[in-house]
Amino acid sequence: MKKLLILALSIAMSLGAMAQTFLTQVKPYGEKLWGYVNQNGEQVIKPQFKKCYAFTESGFATIYESKKFQFINIAGETLNTEISGFKLIEGLFGIGGLQGFNDGMIAVTKGKKWGYLNTDGKLAIELKYDNATVFNNGYAIVTMDGDFFVIDKSGNEVKVASNDITIIKQFHNGYAPFTTSGKKSGFINTKGEIAIPAEYASVGIFANGVAWAKTSGKKLGYINNKGEWVIEPQFLAAKRFDPVSGLARVKTVSGWTYVNIDGELVNIPDTESWGDFNDGLAKGKKGGKTGYYNNKGEWIITPKYEGGRNFKNGFAAVKAGGKWGFIDKSGKMVVEAKYAGVKDLEKAD
Repeated sequence: MKKLLILALSIAMSLGAMAQTFLTQVKPYGEKLWGYVNQNGEQVIKPQFKKCYAFTESGFATIYESKKFQFINIAGETLNTEISGFKLIEGLFGIGGLQGFNDGMIAVTKGKKWGYLNTDGKLAIELKYDNATVFNNGYAIVTMDGDFFVIDKSGNEVKVASNDITIIKQFHNGYAPFTTSGKKSGFINTKGEIAIPAEYASVGIFANGVAWAKTSGKKLGYINNKGEWVIEPQFLAAKRFDPVSGLARVKTVSGWTYVNIDGELVNIPDTESWGDFNDGLAKGKKGGKTGYYNNKGEWIITPKYEGGRNFKNGFAAVKAGGKWGFIDKSGKMVVEAKYAGVKDLEKAD
């Protein structure tokens, strides 16, 4: 009976994975407009946009048409919104680029005040804030009259317990980096409390239970959510950990390499460049060609492409014959390389 239950769960999980839709923006050769295709290379929305952005798990993507932002669903239908003429976060408080729906909410500004729309197009949190960040796992940071607040999706506010903070970035895994007037950095939690005091020159975001942090001596290491050094500061630069490979890219006096969570360096010599690990694979080069290797330095995808981007959601954009397409983690070409431009395949439901 137990074996049958495990088999049923496995089948259900497999069917759920198969039902997922991933979409990317594509620009065909000879055209100036962008459209969307899925992970099978099937056209979902024909090329018709000058500016269009990624779909998110909300099932909506942002487009910019006729000098205004709008949202479309997978069928290409426009979402009716309670307000119009609003602007969105464009790299100010997020991690670069325009920020779409996240957690079913999107920060919008109009009349110099910020609020949040939900996926019904309703103004779920009124326009009253001076600044706002993206929601992440149910929480966002907003400012009002010089004070910082943590808010939830119902609009409940908790004032951040410090008057010396000048910047708070968005939450990641329950922690938001902040900076003080003295240019020191730490983290707050979702209760608005100082979870890790501002003792660092700068900090990254939490991934795999750790975040990189820089000392006043400009050396970087990794701390846990108690602010304890898990990997002592010793690097010239450091990136976030990839949960699949268990490695993070770091720079020593000898150049770029990798470190595991135990602080052991993992050197991968058979490459001409060292990319960040994503989905368990890192982008590298050999003979001037792009390929992807695992955390043992084994080339899982032979270097043969003219270019490529990091894996995301199990797919990577690669360039072959001067055109862009997508491969999966086995190296199979799942979207034919025939486009002048593509973005990343993002989960759209």
